[in-house]
Amino acid sequence: MRTALERRRATFLRGQRAEWIAMLFLIAKGYRPLARRFSAAGGEIDLVMSRGGTIAFIEVKARGVMDDALSAISATKRRRFSRAARAWLARHPWAADRIWRADAVFIAPRRWPQHIVSAFELEIT
Repeated sequence: MRTALERRRATFLRGQRAEWIAMLFLIAKGYRPLARRFSAAGGEIDLVMSRGGTIAFIEVKARGVMDDALSAISATKRRRFSRAARAWLARHPWAADRIWRADAVFIAPRRWPQHIVSAFELEIT
């Protein structure tokens, strides 16, 4: 039986792997990585990617079943995510004239990653 520490480590590594898969998937779609695991203002953004004139703040969710991944972004997570996005934008003034959106990439075993454009509203203003 695994200890709590071993379970936390396994979960952390699964999350790291999912973020790499999501990043490679998005690069293949023409996105360019700007930041990974950006943390500020009590929130975290898994990936910040750009394509054309758009900055996409990406939440990556890895679950055993795709439907579980789809429902995994709570209202609290969205608020914290938006705070971190505001902090990222404050630190990168060149991005002020770009389009911003909150995307999600869902990862499940033996399934292609699912990229949801504008998965939820960013609370920027």
